Amino acid sequence: MTAETLPDLTAYDAVLFDLDGVLTPTAEVHMHAWRSMFEELFAAWDIAPAYSDQDYFDYLDGKKRYDGVASLLRSRDVEVKWGDPSDDPSVDSVCGIGNRKNEVFARVLREDGVTAFPGSIRLLDALQAAGTPIAVVSSSKNAEEVLVAAGIRDRFPVVMDGVIAERDNLASKPAPDVFVEAARMMGVDPARSAAVEDAISGVASAAAGGFALVVGVDRGVGASALREAGAHVVVDDLDALVR
Repeated sequence: MTAETLPDLTAYDAVLFDLDGVLTPTAEVHMHAWRSMFEELFAAWDIAPAYSDQDYFDYLDGKKRYDGVASLLRSRDVEVKWGDPSDDPSVDSVCGIGNRKNEVFARVLREDGVTAFPGSIRLLDALQAAGTPIAVVSSSKNAEEVLVAAGIRDRFPVVMDGVIAERDNLASKPAPDVFVEAARMMGVDPARSAAVEDAISGVASAAAGGFALVVGVDRGVGASALREAGAHVVVDDLDALVR
């Protein structure tokens, strides 16, 4: 698709953005944290086949943390008790394992910080200059911390994250619940709004929510996979959508 035929996002009533991998390169931090945690777990439990980065894309990317843990373990025919979100990271439950990963992620974020993608910032600037409402729709419970670390929290009146999703019992992506609820919080109709995602589950979520435009950002998943999941347009960087 050429620049001339790329959509004008300011023509939509609102634009809802995923966070990790779309606005900030925190997907790399998540991938590192998941890999470290699962490699250690698989070795301790003698689970095969070994963890790979493809597991991240197939079972973890875009999902709420505990849903991702359960999904990946299930792919290895491993079932553990669900537990409780208050479980200590040392507990061998779905929640305990998820909390274990979150400790690694939080440490890396504190030590290294995070800088938003320059192209994403340029698009946010253009949308805000045009008066187009924007929001964040993230499965991560760390979304608030990431937005603050990146210095862009004040740009978003609405942040739908994993904390709210858990509190309100909203189904994880690829179900449409979080995108639809974020649109409701903004007071906009998904059928007149756009969603921007880099994960297969996130694209499927926005598509199922009936968004007028679903933009896929290819950070490694693959353009064809994003289109198959429901993306109307795929770009390598959001800078391509700046007019």
